[in-house]
Amino acid sequence: MKYLRLLLFPFSLLYGLVVSIRNWCYDAGLFKSYTFKLPVISVGNLDVGGAGKSPMTEYLIRLLKDQYKIATLSRGYGRETKGFIQADNTSTATQIGDEPAQFKHKFPDVTVAVCEDRVTGIKQLVNYHEVIILDDAYQHRKVKPGFSILLFDYTRLNEPRLVLPAGNLREPFIGRWRADVIVISKCPANLSTDEQTAIAEKIKPFPFQQLFFTSIAYQPLRTMSGNNSQVAIDNNTTVFLLTGIANTFPLLQYLQGFTTKIIHHKYPDHHPFSLKNITKLAAEFEACPAEKKLLITTEKDAQRLGEQHLLPLVSKLPFLVLPIGVEFLNNGQLQFNDLILQYVREHTAHRGIH
Repeated sequence: MKYLRLLLFPFSLLYGLVVSIRNWCYDAGLFKSYTFKLPVISVGNLDVGGAGKSPMTEYLIRLLKDQYKIATLSRGYGRETKGFIQADNTSTATQIGDEPAQFKHKFPDVTVAVCEDRVTGIKQLVNYHEVIILDDAYQHRKVKPGFSILLFDYTRLNEPRLVLPAGNLREPFIGRWRADVIVISKCPANLSTDEQTAIAEKIKPFPFQQLFFTSIAYQPLRTMSGNNSQVAIDNNTTVFLLTGIANTFPLLQYLQGFTTKIIHHKYPDHHPFSLKNITKLAAEFEACPAEKKLLITTEKDAQRLGEQHLLPLVSKLPFLVLPIGVEFLNNGQLQFNDLILQYVREHTAHRGIH
């Protein structure tokens, strides 16, 4: 498949040229970028697919929510609605997208909003919040964020740096210059100093950019309602894994550390699960003769399992959810936190909104 994609290289040249011209027009001021009088933090990546944006957004929420009135703003990928929507505790993935639904589910007291046009979205939020976190907004050039975090997936660092459609880059690699901080996500927890140096040489951060390395911090299994599960995975466990995420490699690698008996029902990123999908999974799970068997999904996928037409069947299945977080390598957490908190303190214009 990857060799067939190389046949699309001429189209990548054209796409790259168009994106480069667009970026130049924004950089030169020919296209207008909007700035706002409050801290706006952007989280994004250059690649198509997951690089850990949602866990990083959640990390920022936890860091800031007790001190500031914050809002997250996403496009709401995969939703069936349009325009600006501020989520409430009943909002579903169909209405706001799976990742915003996940944010609202985990942080019910935090404002979660979606809007295709981030400028319009920010204007709806700016008077009532002190900090806005833009999820997956690195290529949304109409907004000029005050602080930009760019993520690179460790497991994809060796892929060719080709833009779509021959490659996976949304824009040419030079676009990394707009970031204030670069984070290499999904690293092994024991990543050596030599490999970190080699990665730094590959990424070539600019002198003004800080480079951090993070790994995935898997949390204990939880029920669909959010309660901690007392179930443990061991080599006698058969795991039925349901995913609709971009990169399943780290998840599979983690689970294989407990058991080799994994039956993976794998679907594309943001896949809207159908009744047929879940019926097939339920039948296989029921037919499995293993004495110990678990049905596991991700937090993001759990949001799409909550749709009304699926609930009668999903509620009968013993789904467990595997949450993830972010863990900084090299004791980088304090330095990263200081950068974020210093930026927010210096640019907060609406104190006393609580």
